[in-house]
Amino acid sequence: MPTTYKVLGQLEPQSTTGTLYTVPSATQAVVSTINVVNVGSTNSEISIAIRPAGASIEDKHYIVRQITLNPKVTFTYTAGLTLGATDVITVVSTNNDCAFSAFGSEVA
Repeated sequence: MPTTYKVLGQLEPQSTTGTLYTVPSATQAVVSTINVVNVGSTNSEISIAIRPAGASIEDKHYIVRQITLNPKVTFTYTAGLTLGATDVITVVSTNNDCAFSAFGSEVA
């Protein structure tokens, strides 16, 4: 089972919610870090959720919920998240000016 270290996803959602990363089928992933940068000029509230097997989002899926991110500031979430096949990382930014990046590894 080879392990590939990589940028798992990068997204600047053009609507308030977007999919940062979906684990491919027959694959597992370890997300070491998620960075969020507010590239805009106003505050934004950000949220990050992990949806097992692409489930509809519920309160229990949030790992970060409505944190205010000032302009030109970076928020880093480091946790070593373990994800199974088809799990989804969903991100939310209230002003569409936040760039999200997920870094980690895939095991196939």
